[in-house]
Amino acid sequence: MHRIRNFCIIAHIDHGKSTLADRLLERTNTVNEREFQNQVLDNMDLERERGITIKSHAIQMEYIHNGEEYFLNLIDTPGHVDFSYEVSRSIASCEGALLVIDATQGIQAQTISNLYMAIDHDLEIIPVLNKMDMANAMPEDVKDQIVDLVGCKREDIIEASAKTGSGIDIILERIVDTIPPPAGNPDAPLQALIFDSIFNSFRGIIAYFKIVNGTIRKGDKVKFFSTGHEYAAEEIGVLKMKQSPREEMGAGDVGYIISGIKDSSEVKVGDTITHVRNPCSHAIAGFEDVKPMVFAGIYPVDADEYEDLRISIEKLQLNDASLSFIPESSAALGFGFRCGFLGLLHMEIIQERLDREFDMDVITTVPNVSYKVYTTKGEEIDVHNPSGLPALNYIDRIEEPYIVAQVITQSDYVGSIMNLCIDKRGTLKNQVYLTRDRVELTFEMPLSEIVFDFYDKLKSISKGYASFDYYYTAYQKADLVRLDILLNGEMVDALSTLIYKGHAYDFGRKICEKLKELIPRQQFDIAIQAAIGAKIISRETVKAVRKDVTAKCYGGDITRKRKLLEKQKKGKKRMRQIGNVEVPQQAFLAVLKLD
Repeated sequence: MHRIRNFCIIAHIDHGKSTLADRLLERTNTVNEREFQNQVLDNMDLERERGITIKSHAIQMEYIHNGEEYFLNLIDTPGHVDFSYEVSRSIASCEGALLVIDATQGIQAQTISNLYMAIDHDLEIIPVLNKMDMANAMPEDVKDQIVDLVGCKREDIIEASAKTGSGIDIILERIVDTIPPPAGNPDAPLQALIFDSIFNSFRGIIAYFKIVNGTIRKGDKVKFFSTGHEYAAEEIGVLKMKQSPREEMGAGDVGYIISGIKDSSEVKVGDTITHVRNPCSHAIAGFEDVKPMVFAGIYPVDADEYEDLRISIEKLQLNDASLSFIPESSAALGFGFRCGFLGLLHMEIIQERLDREFDMDVITTVPNVSYKVYTTKGEEIDVHNPSGLPALNYIDRIEEPYIVAQVITQSDYVGSIMNLCIDKRGTLKNQVYLTRDRVELTFEMPLSEIVFDFYDKLKSISKGYASFDYYYTAYQKADLVRLDILLNGEMVDALSTLIYKGHAYDFGRKICEKLKELIPRQQFDIAIQAAIGAKIISRETVKAVRKDVTAKCYGGDITRKRKLLEKQKKGKKRMRQIGNVEVPQQAFLAVLKLD
């Protein structure tokens, strides 16, 4: 056990984590030249296309130091705030962390929140200053920031460049020298923590685990603590570039187990594996359930694919434990699921993965957050969906979730960022100058305001320099109304939103204008209305495609024309009563992209 080191790499998005992981794998000869490609651990097409890490990736390296062989288990983590749950899981299964900071950009918001998470778990932090080969690197300024933040000595900061490979040997030596080996007892009853799992159509569910105490051998009878199901360990092993089977694994090892599980509900991330004969007394603690931040309905385009969609989401949930879902139905869209996501990027990635990995065509409704509604009878109801809101006369008050947002930016952009946050109903709590030209702004604001397009606007206002991170605080009373969209007097429940009263009029008007462009013309007029309760606040009309029935009347009395037009009008009226309006898929997507 004294030769095992478990560590992860944490940093803000685009600070060079995956490239650093590439160099470490090359230096330890874990990857041969034939297998190598840039960002070798990012094995999803989606990750390569977007240049972001979505999943944490575990891999074992062998490194010889002072004539002794060490086993280094590396977990490369995502940097985007929407995937912070992946980071929290990898931190829970490590003893140390490389804190990678870009020498050209300095410390960003996500770096700080991931660092606090690592410190809470008592991890040994190794600060690494990356991208030292860049002409615009500012090593001295950034070192000052690191010393302030981590409290380390200035000479402890490793200068490196993941691109050129400088500093990699020092990092490997520091990992062996400073990160403590795992503290477990190989002779105690088996306790192994599941931190991830994937579905393989031939072998069933493959669970990734870290052994905290005890030893496991191939063929052992094991059981999962929370479900109580028993299995035989058909194959165990460590994660190299490919799965590498082993006969026995002990405390501190990170690896995988295949036991022929077919049902995805039996494997839960954060569960404990133990032996059937000599079980451990309690499960491993310290694994919190994830709280979804953004809710949206996902419906199959073809109603017959409902069951396929359910199976696809279950398989996806194995690989992404932060996704939660419950069945729901909608008058406009039929049967589907109400899914909880950690943010808008997470929602987009899930949609994309459903399409690519499972070939599912889905419609996503307007995203919203979870509200608490207190009725006049004193009941408390959690509302995830606008259609679940009780009638207005039964509502005493509505509370919405608030967050504390930290924005780190250059001082030139402070004014415009403050305006943006105040427009989004934020209140400024604190303003700290980290250096002469870098400011940390702290706002308290409603979560619902950042759900739509806050992050995109922040990036464009600050020319990409501002970094943003948030954590959840509490529910506060809100002045909210339900905005309904009516087509010919029929409510389209998938377009309903819960919205702040002051923004409802503008938003309703924009939706009506957008739908007017998108809904195809019919044989009759279509009235598009935005309503709050019984009050119509905005209206647009899609004009009918109409035949010129008066073309044959030339000259003569006006009453002949009028008679033909009246006859046409009656036909259109009858048509409108029985005709129904199809809302195209683009209309649902356009509402998400309303500026």
